[in-house]
Amino acid sequence: MVRQMNRLFVLYSLAPSPFRRVLRSSAGFTYVAALMIVVIMGIMLGIAGESWRMRMHREREAELLFRGLEYQRAIRRWHQYHLTEGKPLKTTTQARRPLNELKDLLKDPGSLGKERYLRRLYTDPFTGDEFEVVRNPQQGIIGVRSTVEDEPLKKGNFDKELSLLEQKNMYKEWVFGLPEAVAPAAGTVNLGSPAGPGSSGVPLGPGSFGSQAGDGGPAVPSTTED
Repeated sequence: MVRQMNRLFVLYSLAPSPFRRVLRSSAGFTYVAALMIVVIMGIMLGIAGESWRMRMHREREAELLFRGLEYQRAIRRWHQYHLTEGKPLKTTTQARRPLNELKDLLKDPGSLGKERYLRRLYTDPFTGDEFEVVRNPQQGIIGVRSTVEDEPLKKGNFDKELSLLEQKNMYKEWVFGLPEAVAPAAGTVNLGSPAGPGSSGVPLGPGSFGSQAGDGGPAVPSTTED
């Protein structure tokens, strides 16, 4: 583009005076046309970039739902809950035991047959880090969630298994596991790493999942250990 403008300038300076007006008009038109092309290309690149970012965001959200549902089904099987209804099964084959570590879902250490509930451990597709676990003093791990505070693109029309995710304002409010992990009773649930027993957790207050008074968002974790 610069080379073409330089050529036009040279032609203009060498041209006889009768033709300078024509060249001046032609060069001006070319310059304006070039500016318009640059502006249009910039707009198109901006639209393409935004479309690509939105597509990547949707793919990560869909992957979060897939991985979260895998964890939810595994956790409900461990605690012997109905996968869709989210209620404890009336008839069970063994005594209920707390889930101390997520890796126990890969191979149940208390089962003679080394029963598997999960094929592999997943990471958060948004961060690449491990999911944050939700713990209950009696049951151990009862859910997992993302730590991302972005607003979800999907707000409704979830399958019945994920109906508790309806109308959440942040991904970190998407809790996958037992219903008690999504709407716990006051002081019965802790947040922590998936490291197992003894890892620090954050006690949640009454009401919704860790919400603070006045803003409706998740509570800021305290530094107090259990």
